[in-house]
Amino acid sequence: MAMVKQKMKEIIEAQPDDASYEEIIRELAFERMVEKGLDDARNERVVSDETIRHRIKSWQK
Repeated sequence: MAMVKQKMKEIIEAQPDDASYEEIIRELAFERMVEKGLDDARNERVVSDETIRHRIKSWQK
């Protein structure tokens, strides 16, 4: 948990002094999405391009 708080502090400190609450929240959410995506990729929780193409084609029918 301490690592999470430290990462959040770093992201907040990297924002300009005039950053709005919404901008800071957006940056925190973006960082979380990137970390989750990287974790999914590392743990092979991914979907192939072929599978995605097939799914998209099925939606277009």
